[in-house]
Amino acid sequence: MVQTDSLQRVRDSFALQGAMSTLGAQLTHLAPGAVDISFDWAPGLTQQHGFIHAGMLSAALDSACGYAGFSLMPEDAGVLTIEFKINLLAPAKGQRFRCEGRVLKPGRTIVLAEGRAFAIDGGQEKLCATMHCTLMAVQGRQGIAGK
Repeated sequence: MVQTDSLQRVRDSFALQGAMSTLGAQLTHLAPGAVDISFDWAPGLTQQHGFIHAGMLSAALDSACGYAGFSLMPEDAGVLTIEFKINLLAPAKGQRFRCEGRVLKPGRTIVLAEGRAFAIDGGQEKLCATMHCTLMAVQGRQGIAGK
């Protein structure tokens, strides 16, 4: 059973991420094995056509999946992404974006998660990307464990 402390660890770790701060991203949903990260459209996050750049969307999806996995890991573990695959389904065009990460299979060392990114425009959500993410629980490494 996941304790409230593990969810606070997610909040604390998220606050340390400069990348998510750069995106202006916020944790908008947090539960054991499930995390949503949301951010607003901003000109500094776009590619040449004004859509959110795929790299920016990938970063938010990776963090959503990573924190979903981290929420289920032991207190002394840190999380690192081993691999991810992203499918870009539609241009990331909207006023706001919601990236959800959900654990598919938790494991002692390896965790599989999936992510979905939604562009929100005029109150309508449109699926614009999916991600399959493999995560690793890292224990006993200085500077990584527990964050």
